[in-house]
Amino acid sequence: MHVHSQRLAGLDSLRAIAVIWTMLFHSFLVGGLGEDWQWLQQYGWMGVDLFFVLSGFLIGSQVLAPLARGERFSFGDFYLRRGFRILPAFWAVLAVYLLWPGFREAPGMEPWWKFAGFFVNVSIDYGSNAAFSHAWSLCVEEHFYLAFPLLALLFSRLRSATALLAFCIALVLGGIALRSAIWLHFDALDPGYNWFVEEIYYPTWNRLDGLLAGVLLAVWKTYRPASWQRAAGRANLVFIAGLAIMALSFWLFRERTGLLGNSIGWPVLSFGLALLVFAGAQTDSWIGRRAFPGVAWLAAVSYSLYLVHKPVFKLVETHLGAALDGHGYVAFMVYGTASLLAAAILYYAVERPALRLRRRWQPRGTRRASIPAH
Repeated sequence: MHVHSQRLAGLDSLRAIAVIWTMLFHSFLVGGLGEDWQWLQQYGWMGVDLFFVLSGFLIGSQVLAPLARGERFSFGDFYLRRGFRILPAFWAVLAVYLLWPGFREAPGMEPWWKFAGFFVNVSIDYGSNAAFSHAWSLCVEEHFYLAFPLLALLFSRLRSATALLAFCIALVLGGIALRSAIWLHFDALDPGYNWFVEEIYYPTWNRLDGLLAGVLLAVWKTYRPASWQRAAGRANLVFIAGLAIMALSFWLFRERTGLLGNSIGWPVLSFGLALLVFAGAQTDSWIGRRAFPGVAWLAAVSYSLYLVHKPVFKLVETHLGAALDGHGYVAFMVYGTASLLAAAILYYAVERPALRLRRRWQPRGTRRASIPAH
């Protein structure tokens, strides 16, 4: 999910919010955390969309920067970096899921090759095989990593702002039309399975709005730096506007599986999140000027935390669920602390060694600061 050579406190804060918000949503696995949390918990799935916008912005900036300078883009370096960043922790968690059935938050699980090939998000029986289903968002990310550098290279050679604008409009309108058509078809058909998750929520082609919003921020920053700097002086106004559009998104998605949210809701949500990411990328904004204690560490382990929190929730519930039932705040502290401990083990045992190995493998001229992913 990404910083430059200098960590940006605002983006770290947003990444930390994204993973905690996602964890709050997934507390439904353990029966929820009570009415005190419900208003925030029900929209927690938006944390993944925040990860998508962050990823689009930071990966977009990484890919576009050399192209804007007229330099040759190294596909090998890019995919080497992404591989070392994503795969070791992912494979480690996948191995635990496969070797220890008791680790799973649901009894059934899709075959390993769907996860290894990163297409479980487009081929899943969610009703029967929900274990490790949160890997769907990693599949979307991997598809983005594969396609975006090629598209960036194409548009950098076209050098046409009109062509880029037309492509983006077509992508947004096409997404609205596609999701609407799928919703209307399956709502009328009522096929008796969780078609919302399998046909709308998980597939990559329905989840491009957040990545696109982040990439457009990267295009703006990379190719119109003077305009970006002028706008940076109004970052707090942009932040307020982002919060207002998020409130509108809450209203559009008040029925999460409804047609209104799943047609126009996604681009509206992504636009609001992009405004928050813009504000977070400015060091003088309210959200960007201050590094809060522990937030940088939480942002650093957010990928590991995303990978392990669901099975850890289930393990804690199995052993302590009866004692925690009805104690919302205490329950979330216990579930959260256990998840943080598991994430720290994964981060220090797998993620960081892989990043050190990556630095040894990379040519000196291509080394950059590590870019955390969700």
